[in-house]
Amino acid sequence: MALTIVGQIRQALRNLNPADVRKQADRPIHVGLVAPSAHALGSMETFLVPPHLSPERRAESARVLVRGGDSKQCDIQLVESSLLVPRGAFPFDLDAPEETVRRVIKAHEDLRLPLARHLEPFRKPVSHQIIGEIAKENAMFCLATALPDIIPSLISLPWAVGEYSSDAAFLTVNQVRMAFLLAAANDHPIGYRDQKTQIASIAGSSFGWRALARELVGKIPLGGGLIPKAAIAWAGTYAVGLSLERLYRLGYGFTREERRGVYEDAFKHGKEIAGALLADLRGRKTA
Repeated sequence: MALTIVGQIRQALRNLNPADVRKQADRPIHVGLVAPSAHALGSMETFLVPPHLSPERRAESARVLVRGGDSKQCDIQLVESSLLVPRGAFPFDLDAPEETVRRVIKAHEDLRLPLARHLEPFRKPVSHQIIGEIAKENAMFCLATALPDIIPSLISLPWAVGEYSSDAAFLTVNQVRMAFLLAAANDHPIGYRDQKTQIASIAGSSFGWRALARELVGKIPLGGGLIPKAAIAWAGTYAVGLSLERLYRLGYGFTREERRGVYEDAFKHGKEIAGALLADLRGRKTA
């Protein structure tokens, strides 16, 4: 069984192209800044390009910013909140700039990778958004494979070619895709060679997560056959994602003990998510 899963993973990875992620992250982008004074502009720039960055990195990030740039010149326009904010622009509150980041990411998902790659304040929220999305996809896949006629309408991933006879293969490959996206969001090299250590860890840990999950299922009764399976998929993916995010942000991931703690917490939350997803899927199926 293990050899079969490994073979499926290898086949699926041939259809997962990191160049697509690299292309998204390398997309040129410009962010316009509008403020009533040079001091306010400077404060906006300091938030977006923090002083702790190296001079070279600060210069590269600063090239993305355009003082006075409007919607015709720039992909995104940030306007200091004391001014009248034009339609399509985003208010920038100097006392709560993180809220602006959240609004931009929500409205411009297509720009989140280049924004995170160039501007540090976008990295952590974009990374957490990616982790949540991939974890949800994996939980959804586990539910959908057990409910006929659901997959064609709800599971449509352009990178996935062919059918998976095991959930483990799909979940593992989707986690590798997550690793590419997280590397891009944190301005790290993207690709099989550059990320070989993380990819090997993802592939190897897929069996470890399943063993830990069996232990947890016995301790935390969830009820129903589908919910535990989806909760396991969500929790394993979420824990892997958080560890990768910390690795790319700080240079080191979780210890084995930390990873177990994160997984157990995620597993408890995952049962709630899995229950909501299952209810939604069943509702769509009977609609």
